[in-house]
Amino acid sequence: MDFILDPAAVRVLGALIEKEVTTPDYYPLSLNALVNACNQKSNREPVMQLSEEEVSVTLDGLREKRLVWQRSVAGARVHKYEHNIRSFIPFSEQELGALCVLLLRGPQTVGEIKIRSERLCSFESLETVDKVVRSLMTHEKGPFVMELPRQPGQKEPRFVHLLCGNEWAEQYAAESGDTLSETTAVSSPARSGLTERIVTLEMEVLTLREELQALREEFTAFRQELE
Repeated sequence: MDFILDPAAVRVLGALIEKEVTTPDYYPLSLNALVNACNQKSNREPVMQLSEEEVSVTLDGLREKRLVWQRSVAGARVHKYEHNIRSFIPFSEQELGALCVLLLRGPQTVGEIKIRSERLCSFESLETVDKVVRSLMTHEKGPFVMELPRQPGQKEPRFVHLLCGNEWAEQYAAESGDTLSETTAVSSPARSGLTERIVTLEMEVLTLREELQALREEFTAFRQELE
C-alpha cells in the first residue's frame, strides 16, 4: 500500500464512498454535507466531531494523494467532492463495500460486514464475504485488511482495515477491547439453526434501526444545505 492515512482522512474517505452509493442524488458532496456525513451518530465507530476546517484540511491531503477530486458543478455555488479510489486501486464493488464498512465501523466480523454492507453491495453468503475480505488481505496493492487475534469471549474472528497502518490497527483493537458479545456474534455452524436465525434477525433489526437514524440525519443535513 502506497499511503497511510490518519483517522480523519479515513472517515472522510469512507463517508464519500458510502454516500456515492446510498445518496447518489446528492453526490458529489459539498463540504457542509461531508462534515455532516463524517459526524453521523449512527453507522459510525467511533463517533467523531470534525469541524469544517478539519475536514477541509483533510480533503487537501486526500487530494494530494489523488484519492479525492474537487469538482465544480454547473449551477452550484460551492465546490463538491468525490472519491477517486477506484481509479487509484482496482477494487471490485464487493471489495469496496466491505472496506467501506471497516472504514466507518471499525473491526467487524464477516457476519457484521454482510449485514452492514447491504446498502452498499450484495453478498450471497457469509462464505462470499469471507472470500472478499481475504482478497483485501492479499490484494496486489495492499494489504488493506488484517485479521485480528481472537480475544477471550469472541465467537468469530474480526477484521480491521489497514489504511492507517498495522500499528494503528493493533492499537485500536487493543484499546477497544475488540470483544464480540453473544447477541451480536454470527452463529457458528455448530449452533442450532434456530439460534443462528435469531442472532441474524437481531443483527438485522439493529442494522435497520441504525440505517433509519442515518437516513434521518442525512435528510436533516441536506435540508439544511438547501435552505
